[in-house]
Amino acid sequence: MDEKDSRIKELEEEVTKLRTELNEIKEKNSSYRKQYYQNHKEEHIKRVKDYKERTGYKSTWKPTPEQKKISNRRAYLKRKEKIVQEKMDTAENIEEV
Repeated sequence: MDEKDSRIKELEEEVTKLRTELNEIKEKNSSYRKQYYQNHKEEHIKRVKDYKERTGYKSTWKPTPEQKKISNRRAYLKRKEKIVQEKMDTAENIEEV
């Protein structure tokens, strides 16, 4: 039993040691990452702009009338289902009382 207890304590100490190491490494990485993005922000913006020009990316997407129709129908059915569900819930609550 003593061997098991001592082994358990050793493993627990190792786990705490590894967790502290991990936290230290995470802190270093996060600060490095923040500094990198702050220092290279302009380069990133330039790359994104170049990509948009190369690919012809359009940020103003407009759905077609058919897509609007489908979306509106889905929203209507969902609202209708929600109202029916609320009515059923209130009816069940009244019956319970």
